[in-house]
Amino acid sequence: MPSGTLGRPVKFIYLRFMKTRIVCLPIAVLLFAMNHAACYGQSMEQMWDTTSNKKQQPNAQWFKEAKFGLFIHWGLYSKLAGSWKGKRYYGSGEWIMNVAKIPVREYEKVAADFNPVNFNATKWAMLAREAGIKYLVITAKHHEGFAMFDSKVSDYNIVKATPYKNDPMKALAEATRKQGIRFGFYYSQFVDWHEPNGGKNTWDFDESKKDYQLYYQQKAIPQLKELLTNYGPLGIVWFDLPGGLTKQETQSLVDSLHKLQPQSLFSSRVGQGLGDYKDFGDSEIPPVPINDLWESIYTHNDSWGYIRHDMNFKSSKEIIQLLAKVASRGGNLMLNIGPDGEGNIPYYSVKYLKETGRWLQANGESIYGTEYGFVPAQPWGVTTRKGSKLFLHVFNRPKDGKLLAPGFPNAVRSVYSLADKKSLAWKKTNTDLIINLPAFKSDAPSTVFVIEYACGAPSYDAKAPVTISSQFETNTVEAIKATTWGEAAIKSITFSHYYGDWKHETCITGMKAPGDSTTFSIRVTQPGDYSVILDYSCGRESAGQEGRVTLNGNEFLFKTLRTSEYDKAAPLLFIKKPVAIVNFTKAGVYSLNIHPIQQGPELFKLKSVILEPM
Repeated sequence: MPSGTLGRPVKFIYLRFMKTRIVCLPIAVLLFAMNHAACYGQSMEQMWDTTSNKKQQPNAQWFKEAKFGLFIHWGLYSKLAGSWKGKRYYGSGEWIMNVAKIPVREYEKVAADFNPVNFNATKWAMLAREAGIKYLVITAKHHEGFAMFDSKVSDYNIVKATPYKNDPMKALAEATRKQGIRFGFYYSQFVDWHEPNGGKNTWDFDESKKDYQLYYQQKAIPQLKELLTNYGPLGIVWFDLPGGLTKQETQSLVDSLHKLQPQSLFSSRVGQGLGDYKDFGDSEIPPVPINDLWESIYTHNDSWGYIRHDMNFKSSKEIIQLLAKVASRGGNLMLNIGPDGEGNIPYYSVKYLKETGRWLQANGESIYGTEYGFVPAQPWGVTTRKGSKLFLHVFNRPKDGKLLAPGFPNAVRSVYSLADKKSLAWKKTNTDLIINLPAFKSDAPSTVFVIEYACGAPSYDAKAPVTISSQFETNTVEAIKATTWGEAAIKSITFSHYYGDWKHETCITGMKAPGDSTTFSIRVTQPGDYSVILDYSCGRESAGQEGRVTLNGNEFLFKTLRTSEYDKAAPLLFIKKPVAIVNFTKAGVYSLNIHPIQQGPELFKLKSVILEPM
């Protein structure tokens, strides 16, 4: 019997055409055609696989406790630094070969000038440790197809094709482990613009004529086996953009690689729901806590690979608050940096990573090894939990210094500042815990306080009323907190700024008729006047429609304003439009309802409702 792909016997299916002719085709041929149909025309974000196998992983505890990882994108694109033939590109620098449609033979010449003599594995690893990083993942081969390691499978690698002649991956793997940091590789298993049979190079090769199986057999699988064989124990193999394989073939790939390193965790982008943990889309955080093993990936500026003219770096305050938010929802943050073509890490990446590390030295207990807190996000910040301790990450200090932690049924043993362990005065009324906060710097990224409590942790209440307080300049009621009716629905909307600079917003969509409504439960803690602001995006077709807000027995009318059309490849613009002032004469729980007045197109995409004290 003839053998099929990956050593399997070929089976046959009989297809009848025009009721007169029977054609015998091997399943491998049909799967080949179906894989082409499925892969051809897919956009990058459509190829993200955010589903995992949800099995209990015996070696996953370290990942669950790590919380903070470092991603490094480094390749030939780092040498180009976002420019090609005098033209500057913005967005994802590692995609420049695709965006500029650089022919393979021209792009290959970049390797002749790639000589990262300033690369120092020890300094990189020491920076990671100083930043509080617990695991590090670096690109062994990105979509450009160039191997940043000594591959015997293809000469298109840093040792054989560049004047550098060394294997930086070997050095970094050893240096990272010496610093007590788990090491892992990123590998683009399907997209390979250098190979005639690799995925997604449509400017040099005819995608419809490619033999993906041959590419996997001749390059991707052998190189993956090199990485899992020659570089010591790997904490993670971070796959990216699956394609060209059926679920059975992907399972065979996963099984064969796990035999080499059973303890290694595979990211969900291996495809077909077969990853060991879930990776969300680029720059995406789930809006509520989830229990699965998961990771959120963000880059430090706008690009993943180095771009000389991209100076939009996140401050240490932004990194720390992002890390706290991710941890408060039960996941890990892997923050990316992009070294340049000489092997230098950008100045601001070094500066802000070190500042983040200093914060973690004092506050790491509130991040590492934690789970999401049972008190939902508040106007003051977020919570994490470890054992019988609840950590309050305070981003915004209430004006009167009295912090409300609602939904706290447990007996309280003590309350104190994490940094100096000083006890704080507190008062408990039913399930409300009021803490008297000390003075602290208003620009502090996150000041952490600890509540030690008795008995087990209560469940997270996703439907708890959203706290509205005059002690804060802004109170945001996010879309995820809504109860929807009719055709209204809560959806994650994906769009981009620069190419590959992905953004995600959870919005309420589908409100087209009066019965398509949205209701929020809010808890006003201080009486007074509040401005009601709708934060939404609205296209041309939806603009000019009337809607109604019902709150505290009053009805307020508004007319939608055009912001921008929805295009996933372009920015989605939002407007914060005040629509009313409402007076609350007493504290309490209120219902806020929004709906269209007439039948029509979608009213808008509602990101949040904001209440600001007057």
